[in-house]
Amino acid sequence: MTAASHTVTNQAPPLVGYDVFTSDRALAEAVSRHLPAELLDEALGELRALGRATGSEQVREWGELANAFPPRLRTHDRYGHRIDEVEFHPSWHRLLGKAVAAGLTDAWGRPGGHVRRAAGFLVATQAEAGHGCPVSMTHAAVPALRAEPELAAVWEPLAASRVYERELRPAVGKAGALLGMGLTEKQGGSDVRANTTSARPLAADGAYLLTGHKWFCSAPMSDAFLVLAQAPGGLTCFLVPRVLDDGTRNAFAIQRLKDKLGNRSNASAEVEFDGTTWARRVGEEGRGLRTVMGMVAATRLDCVLGSAALMRQAVAQAVHHASYRAAFGGLLADKPLMRNVLADLAVESEAATVLGMRLAAAYDSGTERDLALLRIAVPAAKYWVTKRCVPVVAEALECLGGNGYVEESGLPRLLRESPLNSVWEGAGNIQALDVLRALRTEPAALDAYLREVGEARGADPRLDRAIRGLLTELADLDGVEARARRLAERMALVLQGALLVRWAPPEVADAFCAGRLGGEAGSAFGTLPHTLDLRAVVERARAMG
Repeated sequence: MTAASHTVTNQAPPLVGYDVFTSDRALAEAVSRHLPAELLDEALGELRALGRATGSEQVREWGELANAFPPRLRTHDRYGHRIDEVEFHPSWHRLLGKAVAAGLTDAWGRPGGHVRRAAGFLVATQAEAGHGCPVSMTHAAVPALRAEPELAAVWEPLAASRVYERELRPAVGKAGALLGMGLTEKQGGSDVRANTTSARPLAADGAYLLTGHKWFCSAPMSDAFLVLAQAPGGLTCFLVPRVLDDGTRNAFAIQRLKDKLGNRSNASAEVEFDGTTWARRVGEEGRGLRTVMGMVAATRLDCVLGSAALMRQAVAQAVHHASYRAAFGGLLADKPLMRNVLADLAVESEAATVLGMRLAAAYDSGTERDLALLRIAVPAAKYWVTKRCVPVVAEALECLGGNGYVEESGLPRLLRESPLNSVWEGAGNIQALDVLRALRTEPAALDAYLREVGEARGADPRLDRAIRGLLTELADLDGVEARARRLAERMALVLQGALLVRWAPPEVADAFCAGRLGGEAGSAFGTLPHTLDLRAVVERARAMG
C-alpha cells in the first residue's frame, strides 16, 4: 500500500516515445535544405525511422545499460591462450548494429551520403555517444584507404556495409567490418611526428612487421586499424588487421583499457606490437601524415556533430522538464528568466547543428570552393562547437535543479561526455593553429570562407559589423599565434551567424546576432535582451514526446 505522503506530483514525465529527428526542427530543415529533391523522400523516411527508434524507451535503456556495464578486457581464455578481446554488454552490440544498419558508416559512395549520414549520426548519438566512436572511425577510414586502391577495393565495401558482425575472423569472409585507429604513442599528445613505432619491410610488396606501443587505440575490437609507424622512408600509414587471411590472430596485445571520465560504454586501449605484427602499407612511405589527414578531417567533423547531438539532447531535456514543472505559481517554461535561459541554450544548439550540417553538405558537393571551405571551417568549428558543449550541458542540467544532478535523469552522463570531443582528434590549440595554417598556406580557404559569410551580408547590421571586425583582425597577423584561439572563435561565430541569418527563423537569428555578435548579452546563459521573441525560440526547441 502506498502512503498518502508518498504521492508523486509535479514531476516531468520521461522524454521517451518521440521522434528524435522530426522533433529537431533545425536538423530536419537542414536535411531538406541540403539534399536534392529526388533523394529527400527516401532520406526522410530512413531518418524518421531512426529518430523513432532512438527516442524509444527500449533504445534509451540500451544506452543506460551500455554505460552501467562498461567493457571488460579479457587477455586470456580459460585455457591460458592469449586472446586480447574486449567484452561488451549486449546493449552495446544492439546500439552498434542499429547504427551500422542505418547507414552511419556509408557516406562516401552514395549521393547525398554525407548529409544523410551526418543527420543520422547526430540522431543516434543522443541515445548513447560511446558507440559513435567505431562508427566514426570506420566512416573516416575511407579517404585514407583510397590512397591504396587495392586495399580500398577490399575494405571500403566492408566499411560501407549495413551489416554488423561482431565476431573476429578474416575480413574477406565477413559481410561487414569496422575500422579503428592508433596514432598516439606513450608520450601522448598530437605530435604524431614523434612516433617511435617502427615498421620493417618484408619481401612481399607493401607488407611490414611493426614494433611499438600505441597509447590510445580507438575501438580495439574492430576488424582492422589505421596506424602510423616509422618505415625506412619516414612516417607511414599502415593497415593492421586483427585477424589474418589464414584465420590466425595478428600480434595485437591489448595491455589495458583506459578508465575515462565519460564515454564509459566505449573501449579505448593501449596496445603493443611485438615485432611480428603484420601490417600493410597504405600510401607511400614517408607520406603517413598526408594519408591520414582525410581521416582526421572527417573525425573532426564528427566531433562537431557529436557535440551538437549532446547539446541538442541536453536542451531537449531542459525544455521538456520546464514545460511540465510548476514553481512559484506557474510552469517554469513560462517564467521570463527561465525562458531566457532555455532560449539562449536553444540558440547555441541550433547554431551548432546548422554549422555541422553545412560542412557535411560541403563534402557532398565536392566543389573546389566547398572543399577549400572545409579546410578552414572544420578546425574552426571543431575548436568552437566542442568547447561550447560543456557549458551548454551544465546549464541544461541546472535547469532540472537537483533532479538533473541525479544519474537517473541522464544529464550527468551527458555532462561527463561533453568535454570529450574538444580533446579527441586534436585539442583546442591544435585546431586554432590549423586555422592559422590554412590562412597562411591556402588562400583559397580564406576566400571560400569569406564568400560563404558574404552570402548573408546586408541582412543584419550586427553580422555586418562582425564581418568587418574579423576582416580587420585578418589584415594584421602580427603575433597571431598568441591570439589564434580568439581568431578561430570569431571565425566560427561569424560563420554560424551568417548561416542562421540565411536559414533560421528570424527570432533565432536575431537572438544569435544579439547575444553572440552584437554584445547585447552577458557571459552566462540567460542574459539575452528581454525584447527578443524568446517564447518562439523555446517553442521551436521543444521535443514533443
